[in-house]
Amino acid sequence: MRKQKVIVFLPAHNEEEAIGEVIKKIPRHFHPLVEVNVLVIDDGSTDHTVGVAKKAGADYIYQMEQNRGLGAAVRQGLQQCLALGADIGVMIDADNEYPAEQIPDLLAPIFKGEADYTMGSRFLGKIKGMRWHRRLGNYFFTCLQSLLLRTWIYDGQSGMRAFSRQAMEHAEIIHDYNYAQVLTLNLIRKGFRMKEVPIRYKVRTTGQSFIKFRAYMTSVFPAIWKEMKRPVKKVDIDFTAHVLPNIDEKKCS
Repeated sequence: MRKQKVIVFLPAHNEEEAIGEVIKKIPRHFHPLVEVNVLVIDDGSTDHTVGVAKKAGADYIYQMEQNRGLGAAVRQGLQQCLALGADIGVMIDADNEYPAEQIPDLLAPIFKGEADYTMGSRFLGKIKGMRWHRRLGNYFFTCLQSLLLRTWIYDGQSGMRAFSRQAMEHAEIIHDYNYAQVLTLNLIRKGFRMKEVPIRYKVRTTGQSFIKFRAYMTSVFPAIWKEMKRPVKKVDIDFTAHVLPNIDEKKCS
């Protein structure tokens, strides 16, 4: 069987203090049939994010001329993964809140043929330092997604996700500000199988979150409404496209 090419992409805006550590923690050699590359989507940073990423070992850098938003950066990341020939794409935030060392755990359900789209779930794992208002916001939007999809979701706002090639080909993010809710609604409504994987999470100690309450509310709600009003067509999914032998989540952890 040929090697599976996995590209881990990091959307980044002014993350010079954290991105180097995230890149260095990404596992590169956890299975003989998996090749891992790292791609940074620089969303118009004005600091040394790009230089730090290169020094830390990023294989590819895609620079956007100006800051367009997290949704636009993730959309570009998925497109670049496809253009670079990725079989699977993994997205992880560049702020070091999510455990890059758990990427093999995130990939395991796809390699086992159990899922096409996985999310690292903070609420199934361990959370350190999340403030109560952020926790309530996560609960609210996750419950909203669960109701709309009629399927239970534990962490709909996770910044750590993996996608089969077909999921990347069919993923649509309809606004530039954010991606979290609309992407899951889009993929599950098209028939892609989603699975959540428990992860460890700690709140960032560097940089600054892009989330502002008013902007988030006025951008996300209309996007959710727009996504749910759009007609969707079920995808004919190849459930065995990425199955690998001898995948053991405990050995990969």
